[in-house]
Amino acid sequence: MAEPTAHQLDAFDRAILAILQQDNTTPQRVIGERVNLSAPAVQRRIRRMEATGVIQANVAVVDPAALGHPITLFVEIELVSETAPDIDAAKSAFLAAPEVQQCYYVTGEVDFMLVVLVPSMAAYEGLTRRLFFADPNIRKFRSFVAMDRVKTGLAVPIS
Repeated sequence: MAEPTAHQLDAFDRAILAILQQDNTTPQRVIGERVNLSAPAVQRRIRRMEATGVIQANVAVVDPAALGHPITLFVEIELVSETAPDIDAAKSAFLAAPEVQQCYYVTGEVDFMLVVLVPSMAAYEGLTRRLFFADPNIRKFRSFVAMDRVKTGLAVPIS
């Protein structure tokens, strides 16, 4: 599957995406009325954007605190070795940890940035022992505790 590019999306696609990013439960009939397309045309465009990977998922955004995970941490990870197998092993470990909400392989002084959700600092300590201290390829990690969730989301600006 080819990587989707911005120029493959026309004004109708962008208008549909703007609506879906606000509320992906909006009925296709309503979307069609807003963008001046029929509901079947909207449905075809949404299916195409799902098939090409422009739309990657349809999910519910949940308040972590409501589910007992009130603590958000940002964690910088520096590896000892940065060979491709070592990078892949780290990616696999972070993917497998349910506490890791987001993981980014980055450039700069650190190798990974993680967003972690935990119910308590004791739970975070357990995670650090299991995921960081137990891995001999992790040189060091640095944690930042979020004081307040000012803005969160995954909406991409529609230009």
